[in-house]
Formats: sequence, C-alpha cells, structure tokens
Amino acid sequence: MDMQGSRQLAVTREQAWEALNDPEILKRCITGCEKFELTAEQTYAIVVAIRIGPVSARFNGKVTLADIVAPESYSLRFDAQGGAAGFGKGESQVQLVPNDSGVELRYTVKSTVGGKLAQIGQRLIDGVAKSLAEEFFARFEAALVERFAPK
Repeated sequence: MDMQGSRQLAVTREQAWEALNDPEILKRCITGCEKFELTAEQTYAIVVAIRIGPVSARFNGKVTLADIVAPESYSLRFDAQGGAAGFGKGESQVQLVPNDSGVELRYTVKSTVGGKLAQIGQRLIDGVAKSLAEEFFARFEAALVERFAPK
C-alpha cells in the first residue's frame, strides 16, 4: 500500500518536530497503541491493537527513525507481527515545511501486509489505513494545541 498526504499545523516547525519525537504524544495519537517505548537510540518497541474488517490483532514490533535531519525530516521504518493475523512492515517519510500559517507536515507511506491481513483485500486495508491516518492527525493536532497553545 502506498499513501501520501499533508497536513497544515498551526505551530512552528520546531514545535511540530518536538511533538513528532515525543513517545508519549505518539502513543496517545496512534489508534490502539498500548506501548511506544524507547529501547535503543532512535528505536521504539510498540504494541498496537487494531481491527481491519473481520481481523483483530495485537501487533508487537518496532519503529526505527533514520535519515534524521532535525527539525526538518526523518524516515520511519516499522515492522510488526500480529501472530495468526499476519504482519505489517514498511517505511514512512516525514517532512516539515515552514510557511506563513505555521508548518506543513508532508508524509509518504509504503507498506506491505501478510498473513490473514493480506487475504482481506487491498481496498479494505487502504480504507482502514486512511481512516487511521485521519484519526492520528486529529489527535496529533489536539496534542499540539494542548502543549503549545498560549495559556
């Protein structure tokens, strides 16, 4: 699956960068995320429970940050196993571009799934992935307001 998009954020690039590197914010913003913990430099252990069509599973895996150009961009590599449900792995690029309204977050995602998940059908997987991305960004924007809005 390939997905790309962008989101305008009403914060500075540095503030968005800080939030994108905060495991607690990411844990709160990722739907079904039970764990997002630093285990080594730029590597996080994750546990995410999700449902895609008839398949529900807890995925255990890791996220590794690479190609870091602070506070501008990084790559995120992920690999997760969901037991009988299958696996998911892939890579995402994130770029922060400052503008007059704050910063634009641009992203691309390339991922593959296997096991039972692969049998569900690409259209359903793509729809769920887009929905999860929208939920993430809605929560992420709320977290930015909470942390950086003038008091």
